[in-house]
Amino acid sequence: MWLSVVGRGGPVKGEDRGPAAGGREARPGPPRRFTRGAGSPHTAAPRPGTRRKPGAAPSTMNRPLRLLGVLAHPDDESLGLGGSLARYGAEGVETFVLTATRGDRGRFHGLPEGDGHPGRDALAAIRERELRAAAAVLGVRGLEILGYGDAVVDQADPVEAIARIAAYVRRVRPQVVVTFAPDGAYGHPDHIAISQLACAAAVAAADPAHAGGDGAGALPPHAISKLYYMVSTEPRWKAYQAAFKKLVSTVDGVERQAVPWPDWEVTTMVDTRDHWETVWRAVSCHDSQVAGYQGLRELGPEHHEALWGSQHFYRVFSTVNGGRKRETDLFEGLR
Repeated sequence: MWLSVVGRGGPVKGEDRGPAAGGREARPGPPRRFTRGAGSPHTAAPRPGTRRKPGAAPSTMNRPLRLLGVLAHPDDESLGLGGSLARYGAEGVETFVLTATRGDRGRFHGLPEGDGHPGRDALAAIRERELRAAAAVLGVRGLEILGYGDAVVDQADPVEAIARIAAYVRRVRPQVVVTFAPDGAYGHPDHIAISQLACAAAVAAADPAHAGGDGAGALPPHAISKLYYMVSTEPRWKAYQAAFKKLVSTVDGVERQAVPWPDWEVTTMVDTRDHWETVWRAVSCHDSQVAGYQGLRELGPEHHEALWGSQHFYRVFSTVNGGRKRETDLFEGLR
């Protein structure tokens, strides 16, 4: 999940919510394939036997723009990527979310496991419903939950996990993929693990020799055009700290804290001011989780706008643009 608060029971995990309108039911195991047809992710695949002229860039003129967030916990889509999902969904971009866990080890209304806590299985079901509700608010078209254990994503079989993520990339066929930065925002092991897995899956999805899993071998390879990390500068982290208390992850007895990215290192800033109210509605869907952050409910509109009014990214690679001029659009070079 996006946030963790110092206290008993270790880091607070994110919550699960379901797919947005039209999204698929999320369950662990092989997901169903999209069928061919108007708007299908497969319509962009080249017909067998066709060839692109040497050096020609892939055309995006006749296929819809698609954004995929590869995240760790159920509230990452709102607290982490919510502004961009809301903005691009409103613009007609098809947005998708792949979430690693159901947040079953998280707190329930601020309570660790014990009295008043429903237990891991019940909490996972609650957070999945919350995730689905939040994704619908954000206009997410499709949601998939991999079903890995909360707080132990780094213990998943990497070959299997990479294959499953690569399979989803091949089915959805996004131009842009967003995930966590290598530091996991504040050292959260699940965030770090999904960042590594997502980056490897982006390579595997484009490799014709990669057989993949979950039926990925039966799907044509797909090379994404742009890969981004979600990052935060010092002013944004201060706003988060003010709203959520101290963000920290304790791993193997060592306390990890957020390290802001230098402003000069941010390659992309997306203006999401027009969508902060949508983001707040999505965040509010995670009631079992956000109830522990009473400070959020007490913030005025101007503070909510400061929190959700812009998002910062680091462009890991792009096959369609470059340079040091800061982007204002994740799809720069693709429109």
